[in-house]
Amino acid sequence: MRTQLARVDAVLVQALIAAALSFAHIHDVAVAAGQDGWKAWAYPVSVDLLLVAAWRRLRSGSAKGAAWCWFVIALAASLGANVATAGLLDLGNVPAWLRILVAGWPAVAFLGGTLLAHSAPKTADDVEVIEDQEHEPEPEPPVPPAIEAPPERPTVPVPAALIDHARKVAAEHHTRTGTPMDVTTLRARLGVPAPMAEAIAAHL
Repeated sequence: MRTQLARVDAVLVQALIAAALSFAHIHDVAVAAGQDGWKAWAYPVSVDLLLVAAWRRLRSGSAKGAAWCWFVIALAASLGANVATAGLLDLGNVPAWLRILVAGWPAVAFLGGTLLAHSAPKTADDVEVIEDQEHEPEPEPPVPPAIEAPPERPTVPVPAALIDHARKVAAEHHTRTGTPMDVTTLRARLGVPAPMAEAIAAHL
């Protein structure tokens, strides 16, 4: 237990030292680029906050691509300040491109922090809902309505005299041919339309 605490304390002390040095380096670069007073102290705070926001998003396990992108950007700003203050850059004569980068950093940090903070990661409930929707069976196609049968042909009224005449014609045909008269022959003999011939045949 004591060994583990000693390791944790050593890591914590090392992290605090690194953070303090990086904080001071970013402050010095901001001052050299013309950002004095409280503005120079705000620059290292924005870099560290962006690093923390990206690290937390990486630990959450969601949107790792965006988290890694902003983590690298913040880390590059921190490392760049460390290298710049190591004697490789004349802080008394800062180039114009560095002044532009320092002046534009607040907007970049604001954009990254906003995207990381307001792009909510998927919760376990959201994942379960998506999985349920993926495994939900597809709805069966609607059954087409059955084809309705055509309505029965309305009954054609037939005068009684015509039915009597048709009986005589049919009897004569049966006597002469020995077979019942069909509807086609009945229609031809009486000279009536097909519906009426069928109606007459139904009465015979």
